[in-house]
Amino acid sequence: MAKHNIKAWVAAFRLRTLPLALSSIGMGSFLAAANGYFRGGVVAWCALTTVLLQILSNLANDYGDSMHGADSVNRKGPQRAVQAGLITPAQMKAGMGIFTMLSLFSGLMLLWTAFGTEGIFLFILFLILGLAAIWAAINYTAGSRPYGYAGLGDISVFLFFGLVGVLGTYFLQAQKFSSDLLWPAASLGFFSTAVLNINNIRDIESDKLAGKNSVPVRLGSVNARYYHLFLLAGGTLSAMIYTLGHYYSPWQYLFLLTLPFLIINARQVWKLRTAPDLDPYLKQMAMSTLLFVFLFGIGLLV
Repeated sequence: MAKHNIKAWVAAFRLRTLPLALSSIGMGSFLAAANGYFRGGVVAWCALTTVLLQILSNLANDYGDSMHGADSVNRKGPQRAVQAGLITPAQMKAGMGIFTMLSLFSGLMLLWTAFGTEGIFLFILFLILGLAAIWAAINYTAGSRPYGYAGLGDISVFLFFGLVGVLGTYFLQAQKFSSDLLWPAASLGFFSTAVLNINNIRDIESDKLAGKNSVPVRLGSVNARYYHLFLLAGGTLSAMIYTLGHYYSPWQYLFLLTLPFLIINARQVWKLRTAPDLDPYLKQMAMSTLLFVFLFGIGLLV
């Protein structure tokens, strides 16, 4: 029984979402390294805090969707632990509490490593951002008024996986940043939102029944796929704008090697209509984003 329960918790952690969560940390760290600001201790705490927040978000999503009805017999995606009865709602809430505290502790250690005792103003500012990230992780689908059900999940992902994740990671190392860094941060925001969009296109029918007004539910199936093309184009164009403005080596265009994977993703999301067919391209988009970050970063450093 215990072994079965451990498997249920590991499944609820949804480990396949972690590479995407770490992509913004990678992008911010590559940018910092390229400008001579890399700090390994800060990056390590950034990565741990991000992983803990992502797991917290996944647990809250499992709990919230089960409570609000999005996870039901009509759902076409992977089985969720609370809905399947593998973890009780009370146990899931306790798990959320544990990961909230772990995220807070890790975040405080991150800020201490980055700022020490001298940067008290920045410490407080980033503590507020960290608390906002914890709130966002929990209230996407949990809570009395989950913002994911109002179609605001895309904005949250763009902000936290893109702008906050990349710029925050950079600033915690460099303790300064320039406005042009918004372009690579935006590229991560667009690609991360594309992952969420595939997830929401896959679940569009069950979300409609549950009253979860995601962007695909609001736009409709066809327009949601046009929106997906916009997100992929936006991510690529943002990276191109930054690279053109900071060009010094052809290696900087290494990230364009991910274009074939993005094109495949765009074509399949446009063409496929059933949840089992779409689901593999959610993971493919997440891994393509991670590859994009790696190639973009290597191009900056060589």
